Amino acid sequence: MNPEAFITGIEELIKRDRDLAKIIDNLGYPPQWQREPGFPTLMRIILEQQVSLASAKATFDRLNNTVEKLTPASFLSLDDVALKTIGFSRQKTCYGRELARTIVDKQLNLNSLAQLDDEEVRAKLTSIKGIGDWTVDMYLMMALQRQDIFPSKDLAVVIAVKEIKDLSTRPKKAELESIARLWQPYRAIATQILWHYYLNRN
Repeated sequence: MNPEAFITGIEELIKRDRDLAKIIDNLGYPPQWQREPGFPTLMRIILEQQVSLASAKATFDRLNNTVEKLTPASFLSLDDVALKTIGFSRQKTCYGRELARTIVDKQLNLNSLAQLDDEEVRAKLTSIKGIGDWTVDMYLMMALQRQDIFPSKDLAVVIAVKEIKDLSTRPKKAELESIARLWQPYRAIATQILWHYYLNRN
């Protein structure tokens, strides 16, 4: 998804959905969130599971400052005490090591994921302990720049949809996915508009 495709997607979405159009009218276009594909990005997304972005970034920065270069091998060189000092929970230490070992053992080639379709990427990554649909959605959207991913389990998306659609309760997964059908094949772009709203709503 290059910048031109991103803009094209936004322009199509605001024609279809007046609530997304209001966000763009009030806040302008969202940034195109992008991250470099590879082990560091996937590790950062794991750190972002169920914690604030600021907390995850602080841990990720400490991790990068601890090793010369963040690779699966350098991560595996850190013992439990070092990872706890950096800010890793026991659970995320386990998840990080599982991912790193899978790559070192050549069971997973992250570079090859760009050649696979969305569901093939999902199947490969979710086979690794600690990587679920939300983590895969983030990697597909930000690292691989797939334009029709919809993270229906993302809390910011849930809250944003509730507010812009004036719903009485937070929408469940099925309701969210029903609403998002209008946005196909630009659901990842719609998600970034929703994040833009969420981050600027106060």
